[in-house]
Amino acid sequence: MLVCDPHNIRLAMLGMVDGNGHPYSWSAIINGRYDAEAMASCGFPIIAQYLGAQPPEALGIAGAKVTHVWCDQPGQARSVAKASFVPNVVERPTDVIGQVDAVVIATDIGSEHVERCRPFIEAGLPIFVDKPMVDREEDLRQFVAWQAKGHPLMSTSCLRYAREFAALRGRLGEVGEVRLITSTTPKSWERYGIHALEAVYPFLRPGGWEWVTHSGSPAAAVVHARHGDGVDVVFAAIDDMYAAMGHVTVYGTRGVISAGLTDRFSAFKSQLEAFVGYLRTGELPVPFAHTVELMTLVIAGLRSRGEGGRRVALDEIRSGI
Repeated sequence: MLVCDPHNIRLAMLGMVDGNGHPYSWSAIINGRYDAEAMASCGFPIIAQYLGAQPPEALGIAGAKVTHVWCDQPGQARSVAKASFVPNVVERPTDVIGQVDAVVIATDIGSEHVERCRPFIEAGLPIFVDKPMVDREEDLRQFVAWQAKGHPLMSTSCLRYAREFAALRGRLGEVGEVRLITSTTPKSWERYGIHALEAVYPFLRPGGWEWVTHSGSPAAAVVHARHGDGVDVVFAAIDDMYAAMGHVTVYGTRGVISAGLTDRFSAFKSQLEAFVGYLRTGELPVPFAHTVELMTLVIAGLRSRGEGGRRVALDEIRSGI
């Protein structure tokens, strides 16, 4: 059971890996302010760009603050603290136990997440895990076991909350019966495939995904998934295809509609607000079963790639969880 004071939620921002600047942006979004000069030199110019495009009143989540930060490199933690006004930098991630109400694991390497989360699960702290929660079947089993025991945890991609795709879902009637959806992202299937997956997931019935084939390579993933409602979905995660971050097209019997992510800030803020709402109410904004199905899709894609593009039925993975 969650016991956070709904008006004074203290969060720890933990971890930073190459290519992921979430500790900077998420801390600024939650805390409601940032040092523009320090943020401009953080190494992620897009963060300064989308934060700078917001009116000051758009930042901040009432009743929540990032009060502690730890990064894999101590210098990065000090940099985040300066840029996003985080008052406490700790030497070890476990130093935040007893000092905060919940933790955010702000790294996107799924194979690391069990061990990054374990001490906080054991301490009973609620956790938000950056996408993807896992990329291995054995790790998915561990998170499912933890969740079944009542440990509060949540993991989503921000693209689930993108306003552009919410609007697109409202237009599905324009295409008739949906036959094909495409979804694209840069970077690897392991780290960013979940963005392409979760952008599409709310368009279709949960629990209906059947199989996956991966016909690409580690640098250029082309993944074909089949949904039981008669819809084929093609995901592309290509290493340097940065302009394709968050593009979805829906093809139907009568028309075609598409949208691309343009407002990263609102997607991130809505995602973080959803986690804070969970801490206040104890009600997950996304059923954990949906997260599990998404992780089986990630894992099935990796298994297919490793086996020469074999069609992998999701039941192969579900049966082992």
